Amino acid sequence: MNAPATFIQSYIDDLNDALNQLKPGAALTRIQAAWLGTCLTGILLMNSVCWAKFERASLGDCKVAALSWVFRKASIPWEWLLRVSVVLILKRYGITEGVLAFDESDRARSKSTKRIY
Repeated sequence: MNAPATFIQSYIDDLNDALNQLKPGAALTRIQAAWLGTCLTGILLMNSVCWAKFERASLGDCKVAALSWVFRKASIPWEWLLRVSVVLILKRYGITEGVLAFDESDRARSKSTKRIY
């Protein structure tokens, strides 16, 4: 899990270019892009969004604290990242009309979670 898959790296490069075009100066830094590549690769390999699983898959190279810190503290333009991601995916698949909805209501959440990283 040291380097992202080629298609993930290509997606991040396209994302960064689109971010810079939409809002100059909003492009991801080298470290942020590497972190995003690690996260997307982890999601692909683990079929989960779990920092602890990412750490285990990286054989300890990526620590839980470091992964979660970037997510919480880095000045990543999340609202622009979401917008550009959706636009890129729609363009890539030629989707010109439809309804986009986000729904996680069917996902049960643990009532005993003490801490989420």
